[in-house]
Amino acid sequence: MLLCTCSFLLNYPRSLTLYTYPQSHRGSTPWSLKYRFKMLLWEYVWPLLCRWTPKPFNRWRLFILRLNGCKITGTPFVHQRARIDHPWNLSLCHLASIGERAHLYCLAEVIVEYGAIVAQEVYLCTGTHDFNNPVRPLQTAPIRIGSDSFIGARSFVLPGITIGEGAVIGACSVVTRSVDSSMYVAGNPAKILRPKKFT
Repeated sequence: MLLCTCSFLLNYPRSLTLYTYPQSHRGSTPWSLKYRFKMLLWEYVWPLLCRWTPKPFNRWRLFILRLNGCKITGTPFVHQRARIDHPWNLSLCHLASIGERAHLYCLAEVIVEYGAIVAQEVYLCTGTHDFNNPVRPLQTAPIRIGSDSFIGARSFVLPGITIGEGAVIGACSVVTRSVDSSMYVAGNPAKILRPKKFT
């Protein structure tokens, strides 16, 4: 049973499709000047205010994330050497953990639920491109990491993926499809190994 409820999960979409950004030609940016300025500011905020902090300064890092639009419930943990792009698209629940050098590429919404662990050097990637279009426009879709799940070190999670509650992703896996609750998966591409056995 979960000890906390994240209110922002109530409206989370269960059927995910890629959103394609309109771009006039290859190399053009989908972002407005105002949005690019916002991204530029964040590129300086985290290194100057958080990356140098000792591990126990977690509450300070959470404070800085909140100031920059991250939705936080309770007290998750974010390592000082984690990389978070577009933090205003990130939602973290109580006791969620983001490991050292994990990269959360939040072009679309990323939700890490209660007690979920995103281990060292994991890459959560919400962006790709439409390779059937010669312009190759940006495409995005959200990622949801279910409660009490574990994403092993150096795994790569593609856009639009949902990791079910209690699922375990083996190290160095490439997750190309959503994973059901309480399943062990691993490999490239990640495949089901077996369901979790509860004792």
